[in-house]
Amino acid sequence: MYAISLGDDGAELRPIEPWQAEDFLAHVDRGREFIGQYNGLPDVVADLESSRAFLQAYAEKAAADSGRLYGIWTDGTLVGAVLLRKLDVAQGTAEAGCWLEPSAVGRGLVTRAVRVIIDWAVEERGVHRVEWWVSSENEPSIAVARRLGMTKDGVLRESYLYRGKRHDEEIWSVLAPEWRAGKTAN
Repeated sequence: MYAISLGDDGAELRPIEPWQAEDFLAHVDRGREFIGQYNGLPDVVADLESSRAFLQAYAEKAAADSGRLYGIWTDGTLVGAVLLRKLDVAQGTAEAGCWLEPSAVGRGLVTRAVRVIIDWAVEERGVHRVEWWVSSENEPSIAVARRLGMTKDGVLRESYLYRGKRHDEEIWSVLAPEWRAGKTAN
């Protein structure tokens, strides 16, 4: 297994695999209410069986080159994840996403981790456009999109029914030339 350092604070990015279903469930349980504010993951991962099934689905996406899931680990504990929810290499598009449990918020972990996966998608897989779909109410996630140099493409008004309420969804994106220019500027 490999791990990619996310900085000098000991945080690392590494794959989450089906055999880690217990750790993944424990992570979701620690952040269930917080993560569930805008993300349906806690509704999908409710027990060990559903945890394993979720991780297996991403293992299959990785094998099919249609998605990826990576854990954010601090001091050996899984505290969040970033993912390429969709990856279409033929079209050159991907959709990135994330979540964190409360103990990991405010440390820049998501921004650092998403930079790694966007860079991989653009430089290794030839992706031209990476999207970030986010509830208009999710200010921390919108702030990540801004820090990543993404552009707000638009708002899909009341397009997402979540827990009985309709939400506006914003679509942010970065194109490969913009991504590379942003890396050069930093």
